[in-house]
Parts: sequence; C-alpha cells; structure tokens
Amino acid sequence: MAEDSAPTVNRRRVLQGVAGGTVGAMAGCSFFERDQDATTSEVDPERSASLAEQFAPILYFDEDEQWFPTDPRQWESEQDGETIVSGFDAFEGYVNAGGAEDPPAASVFYHALEYDNSPLAVVQYWLYSAFDQFATNFHWHDWELLQVFVDTDSGEPQLFVASAHSRSAPNNEHLDPDPDRRPRLLSELGSHSSGLSVNNDPTRFQRLPLDDSGADITNSVIDGIEDIAAIPLAYGLPRDEGLTLPYLIPELDGAPVYDHSKLPSVERSDMITGSLTIDSFRGLRSPPSDLPSRETGLQFDHEGRDNSDADVGYTLEPTSEVEHITDFTGEQLSFPFYVPEFGEDLVSGHITTTGVPWNDPRYENPANDITEANHRQTLADRYDAIGDPSQANQVLASVTSMVSSDDAPEGDGLTDVSSPLELFTLFQSEPRAVPTFQGIAAVQGVPEGEHTFTVNGAGVAPHSETVTVTEDDAPDLAGVEGRVPVVANENATKLEVDPRESESPINNFAVEDDFAGRIYDAPLEGPDAVYVHEGGAFTAEVRDTDDEVGAVRVNPDPSESPRIEKPETGKESLATYLADVAEETRVQVAQFAEEDSDGDNSPGNSGGGGTGGPVQGLTQVLQAIEDAARRAAKRARENDRANTDQQLDAVITRLARAEQRLEEARGALPDEIANAADNRLEQLTRRSEQARNSEKL
Repeated sequence: MAEDSAPTVNRRRVLQGVAGGTVGAMAGCSFFERDQDATTSEVDPERSASLAEQFAPILYFDEDEQWFPTDPRQWESEQDGETIVSGFDAFEGYVNAGGAEDPPAASVFYHALEYDNSPLAVVQYWLYSAFDQFATNFHWHDWELLQVFVDTDSGEPQLFVASAHSRSAPNNEHLDPDPDRRPRLLSELGSHSSGLSVNNDPTRFQRLPLDDSGADITNSVIDGIEDIAAIPLAYGLPRDEGLTLPYLIPELDGAPVYDHSKLPSVERSDMITGSLTIDSFRGLRSPPSDLPSRETGLQFDHEGRDNSDADVGYTLEPTSEVEHITDFTGEQLSFPFYVPEFGEDLVSGHITTTGVPWNDPRYENPANDITEANHRQTLADRYDAIGDPSQANQVLASVTSMVSSDDAPEGDGLTDVSSPLELFTLFQSEPRAVPTFQGIAAVQGVPEGEHTFTVNGAGVAPHSETVTVTEDDAPDLAGVEGRVPVVANENATKLEVDPRESESPINNFAVEDDFAGRIYDAPLEGPDAVYVHEGGAFTAEVRDTDDEVGAVRVNPDPSESPRIEKPETGKESLATYLADVAEETRVQVAQFAEEDSDGDNSPGNSGGGGTGGPVQGLTQVLQAIEDAARRAAKRARENDRANTDQQLDAVITRLARAEQRLEEARGALPDEIANAADNRLEQLTRRSEQARNSEKL
C-alpha cells in the first residue's frame, strides 16, 4: 500500500463540538433523550456507607494490568485557586508509590442516591486510575463506574450496570441478579471497562448461557443484521471471549509518553507488556494472530471482608471526600487511528483527559447510564421514578475480513470471513473510537443526519463511508445491509472514483465482487475511494440523480491502484461493461480449452476441450455476446437508440443461450472457472436488463 494512502489524524488537533461530540467527555457515559426521571436525593451518610459495604464489588484484573484503582488525593495541587490533579503528577506519583508491583492506596469511592418518593436507591462505585492505555482510547486519568440499583423495601438488587468505553458503546448490564451474590467486576486491561461476572466462574466473562449456567449479562440480542448469530448487544470483555485485541503506546510531542521529561521515573515496563503491543495499526501487513488471551491477575476486595480471598484490600470512601477536586488535567496525547486520505479532515482529534464524576449527569441521575431499553422499561414498570425508554439512534454493522475465495479462480473472487481481531469504529460526531465486540460494530446515541463512519484495526486498511442516521425505531446499518468488509494491508488496493468530469450528476458509488457480492455502497458528492482486496474481480457501479446506472469492470493490478476518472451512466456505459465481462470470461474459458485440448478433459471427461465440444460452444456464445455488446455501445455513442436496443436484445437472447451452454460444459470445466462464469452470467443478465431499460444513451 502506498505510503501516503492512510495518513494519521493530526495528533494536536482536537475535535470540538462536531455534531454534538464533546472533548473531555467522561469515559463510559451514555446520554440519550428519554422520558423524565424523578429527581434524586443523597442517602444519609450512615445508610450510604451501609449500602456501599453491602454491595461492595470484588474486582478482578488482567495479569498484565498496570493501573489499579487508587486515591487521586495523593497528587492533588493548587492551580489558579482551584484543586486539580495533573496527569504528569498522577502518573509519575503512581509509579513512584509502587505502581503495578505494589498498588498504592487501593480505593473505591461510593455515592448513594435514592429517587424521591420511591423505594429505588442506587449505589455508585467510582474507580479512579492514574492512566488509561487502551488500543485507541488512551488518556490521562480514568474514572469508571459500577451502579447497583436496589429496592430499599426488599433490600434486593434490581440491576447491575457496568459502564463500557464511552457514551456510544453498549454497557454490560444484568437485571435481577442473585441477591446473595455481590457484583464482581472483570476489568478490561488498560481501559478498565467493566465486564460483569455473576455466574459460577468469577474470573471469566460469559456472554451467553452455557452448561446450565446463565449469562453474565441480560442485554437484549442484536436485532437488525440478518447474517449474524443472535448475541446480546453489550460490549463484554473481548479478550476473555477469545478475541484478539492489540494495544498501542501513546505518544506525546512525537515520542512515547514514558520518554517525556516530566515522567522521569516512568519506564517502558510501566506500560502494557510488549507481547500485547504493536507499533501502529498501519505498520502491520496483516492482522496480528499471536497475541495472548486474557488471564486473571490480582483480585481486589473491600478490606472489611474477613473471609475475602483477595490479593489486595481496598478502602471504601465516599465521593464527598474528593469532590473538592475541580479538574483532572493533562496534555493532548497522540491518536493512532488512521483514516483513509479522503476522510482525514472529518476526524480530527482525541480525548485528552477525563472529567470529574460530580459534573457527570449520571452523578445525579444514575438511570442515565442504562443503555438497554428493556432494562429501563422493566424499572419503569416497577417504579414510577423511572421514565419509559425512548429511541436512541443506533448504528450497527457486522465487520468481517475479505479474503480470496477457494471457489473462485486465483485472483478472481473473494469471500468474507469472521476474524478473531477486534476492530474499532469512529464517527465524526464522537471523539472516541468504539471497539467492536464479536465482530459487531454498535454505536449508540448518534445524532440524526449524515456521518462519516470509519472502521480500522491492526494490520487492515481503513474503511470509511457515509452513513445516514434517521429518527425511527429501527437501527441504521452501516455498509451493505449491515456488512462492512475490511482488507489486510498486504492485500489492499485503493479503488478511486472521480465524478467531477462526468456528463452525469453522479450521486452514488457501489462496488461488487463476482463472488462476495456487493461490498460497498455509499452516496457520492465528490472524489471517493474504498480499499478493496487486490485478488477480487469487481463491478464498480455508479448512479446519477435520475437513477440511471453505469458500470465499469475493475480487475486490480497489484502494481497500480485502479481509478475511475470519468464514470458515466446509461446504455453506452453498461454495454461497454457487458462486452468487457463477456470478453474476460471468454478468454478464461478459452484458455482452459486450449490447455486441455490434447488431454482427456479431466474434470468430467465430457469432451470439453476440443473443437465442437461444450466448452468450445460456450466460448463461441460468449464471443457473440461480446460482439453484440460492443455494437450496442457504438450505436449508443452515435445516438442511435433503435439499433442500440436491437443489439442489447441480441445480448439478452445470447445470454440465455450462454447459460444453457454453461450447463452443458460444467462437467468439463474446473469448478472455479464454472463458478466464475455462472456468477458473471448472472451479473451480465442483470446489467443487460438495466441497459435495455435505460432512458439514457
């Protein structure tokens, strides 16, 4: 891939207010427009402490975790008359105080609220870490949140809500948990996103019921993408589900953060281990396949538990003890999320730090964090204090890997497969990249309108397209019917289209592979491009404002990126395409016939190779289709509509004959050549009908 084909986002620019995005948003927020909830009041200190101790979570961390929950007051300072915590001070101080080897001041902060005139109370557990190093979302400081909704009449928990990466990612939630079992959190390495564990194995996340054991989450299954299994719409814990998730080293001023002069005690060993870390997404020729899966390391529990098996005991502190801190500061870190060159100006920065919990809307109304509509509806049915859910715009896609198909001739067809690599999605309206889970991209709370949606990951070429989000009950799908295929860097080539010199007002661009079908379909307002697999055989389709169609055959040359500089619609465009594909198929079939003419026509022994055999008959009718299509294109250029349509009628008649000849020759052809001819004849039939029905020459 060309060196300039996937530039970095400018590391010093910050996304500010683009379509509602907010830099500095709290990690794990989920703010949607919904029915009004009742107001809340703080529970008195004695009851608050009692509730906090009753449901104090057990925390399980990855064996490679570097930043455990601690007390930020150790590193507070005064700035302009206010108390702040500097990112440099916290990171340097945390390492000096023991770091991962001897976690300092293990702390969990709690905040208890009750909804007015209701028996529904909520205990919030806020966990502070000095740094967040996820694969793309890294920043100074980190506040994560677990919420336990409790019925104070019965004393039983109603709902656990463990916050995921951002306001756009679905949280991990469990309705009606076992009242005799405290919540257990499985903290994601580096990011500290919280998976729930409520079942028999406390150290593992279980998305679906298994072996008579219930799931760790009760989120509803995904509805809207037909070609994926029904799995709960929740972020989960990817590395615990056997999925590859590579990490990167954050940079500041062009160098790794641990080399900065203000962090003299910080070393490379204070970051996530090298076995899980890559230099950049772009630098890999293919996705990594040898990254280790999650293994459980340290276990934390409330120090007041006499029977705890924990490695570390944490103190429970009310958040009122830290509410005097007005800000958590830090300089902008680099952002390694690469976007296609044609979309780079639409994504311009990344989060630099986190806010303070007491300025977060969830701090006063915990129900703001419920991302599962059925959970909110259940609480609304039980308690008047909770309003009914309202629609939150949601974008879904199944992200797959595009590879060469075994059913196609070499270099002439693709298929898409699932990948153990988790990827990342980014909307221009949201400053944080949202990880996929189980190969599913799910972005919530997207504003209505058009957005640029980018998918990227380690070792794959970025995919970027326009997605139109509407205000309705159904999720909006990115890609083609919710499918977004990506390509390994080593196989990627950029297919470009430039409609500016076209005689037609082109407004849509789509790409189909002979075997994989339609893989790209997006509005077109100017030059566009999509990374495709160099081993595919493509139909590039354009449409204009009159809904007229045009097509161009594209067979990528690995040495040169294909470019469609003057796409056109109408009969001439389609007839030329018909001729090109008929010729390509004829040459491929004829080449086999020549190579096999002195043999026994081994795949089928039907006399296919020699003159007069069924293979020869197929090549002859393909030649006739090609000739008629080229005559149709010539007549269209001459503005001769009647003779253009006459030649197109001849193409349609001969295509029916070609299908018959293919059936006769199928036993004499290798399966992959027969498959290719079959797919192309189907494509030619569809395009010939479009050409015949076109109003435009």
